[in-house]
Amino acid sequence: MASNLVYVLNGPNLNLLGTREPEIYGSQTLDDIGEMTAAHAETLGLAIDMRQSNHEGHLIDWLHEAQAEGIKAVLLNAGAYTHTSIALHDAIKGIKVPVIEIHLSNPHNREEFRHISWIGKAAKATIAGFGAKGYLLGLDAVSRF
Repeated sequence: MASNLVYVLNGPNLNLLGTREPEIYGSQTLDDIGEMTAAHAETLGLAIDMRQSNHEGHLIDWLHEAQAEGIKAVLLNAGAYTHTSIALHDAIKGIKVPVIEIHLSNPHNREEFRHISWIGKAAKATIAGFGAKGYLLGLDAVSRF
């Protein structure tokens, strides 16, 4: 069992971080965020497995895998699936592994359609609006589980 391992799952278009609307999402790439998150995890006695997919089914499979592998927790930035995916909602509800929803921006300060989060309705907690530091805040929370 990998009780100190945290999955950090990233959804669609997050592979474009650093170039995609940096005024909203910042200038750090997903690789930059991964390095920063891994370093912070180490200081907390945790390890991360960071993944990204533009495909909903991959994210669902990884949530199921987290349960099967006994992962400590999942940080999930589901991207636009946040607002549309009942399938991800159901996958989170179907596992016992705590899931923390992460958003780089604050969806409530953005377009109306972003105000609904199917992920947040199933997740243990939501961290939003802190940019890439949200991943670190998520790890800080996980370290207290």
